[in-house]
Amino acid sequence: MVADALVYHPAVSHYLKFVATTVGRDKLLRLLQYFARFYAWYLLRTNKPASAIQPWETMKKQFGLVRKVMRAGKNVEHIKAAAVAADSKNGDPILRYLAVGRQLGYAGYLTFDLGTLLDATGIRKTESAKRLARESQRFWVMGLSCSVIAQAYTLWRLRQREARVDRKEGEGVVEAKRIEVERAASRIQLTSDLCDLTVPLSALAWVNFDDGIVGLAGTLSSLLGIYTQWKKTA
Repeated sequence: MVADALVYHPAVSHYLKFVATTVGRDKLLRLLQYFARFYAWYLLRTNKPASAIQPWETMKKQFGLVRKVMRAGKNVEHIKAAAVAADSKNGDPILRYLAVGRQLGYAGYLTFDLGTLLDATGIRKTESAKRLARESQRFWVMGLSCSVIAQAYTLWRLRQREARVDRKEGEGVVEAKRIEVERAASRIQLTSDLCDLTVPLSALAWVNFDDGIVGLAGTLSSLLGIYTQWKKTA
């Protein structure tokens, strides 16, 4: 009886929907990967023995490799999304251009990342792997930067909309609630993007972030991604 109550509980069904998505599984693996990165750094800084650090270093590397394999071919999705955004005639043109830039950035990131897959898995080592990895990080910065600008612009537009709302009317109250929902989603995305930016900026040595900062930032953005995807699969 207790087993049936657990198996058929709505939370279990929700969880199954969540892990059935590639995004859901990726975000869970990403959370573990970046927490391991932070914790390995923490253990090193607190002078723990190599035997205590090694499992976390291995977790970071292996989960990163699993995620690289899982996202192979995903660049096509972003190329199509860029084309759809470019062809769209609706909405704010600034957001449309930023959407194109964001999708092209992610497409470039995933395309060059795919070029390092054989080297990363050890199937075929290539001298160009490091160069391809650096190019992928540059495109990731491009995509994230476009997303950050788009979210900042969206928040500004929401403030403009809110200033015109008459909260004394029924429609005004509904519009105010709609704005709050959109603002919350935009803030979550902006926070996630800013956290994610620490990863390529550190990899390219454009900003001197240590593994502690990058690990914590990646952990936070992963948690936000899990929260967002969890709501989508509700």
